[in-house]
Amino acid sequence: MLESDPKAHLHHYLRTAREALLWKLDGLSEYDIRRPLTPTGTNLLGLVKHVASVELEYFGGVFDRPSGEALPWFADDAEPNADMWATADESREQITGLYHRAWAHADATIDALTLDAVGRVPWWPDERSQVTLHQIMVHMISETQRHTGHADIVRELIDGAVGVRADNSNMPPVDQAWWEDHRNRLERVAREAGDTPG
Repeated sequence: MLESDPKAHLHHYLRTAREALLWKLDGLSEYDIRRPLTPTGTNLLGLVKHVASVELEYFGGVFDRPSGEALPWFADDAEPNADMWATADESREQITGLYHRAWAHADATIDALTLDAVGRVPWWPDERSQVTLHQIMVHMISETQRHTGHADIVRELIDGAVGVRADNSNMPPVDQAWWEDHRNRLERVAREAGDTPG
């Protein structure tokens, strides 16, 4: 008989998303994990720093369970986007360590509270600032998966590595030549569609 435990299911998806995001750093140099690969500066270590920080906030202060972690990039006088990149003084180990501590703190909150436990998100509009643990778990799964998707693309741009996790690429079993042909075909289709009158 299939058992249903909604909190356990949500927690499983959150853990899976966390691990996938962190895995995107594996095997890369300090330079590569920090490289800004979009016009807005998206980079792998910055994505981890951001997700670690917001997870600490959502499962911490929102439920009156502060983590005690210093997050100076969230201070009122911090520069815009300071949580989306790591300074030269912030090592990979510091940022990934912060993320692991965020997991532990969030997991303790999830274990301690019921799904209908009420919290308050002070940076959301008043009319929707009151939330439940259920809402925050769904929000953090969505947030983490969104940024893991960004990390997927950034990692592919760095060295061509793709996949959901180390043991599951979730990609068709084809060779590089097939991918080159596939991409070229998509480029041709895009050009044809662009030349077609609307």
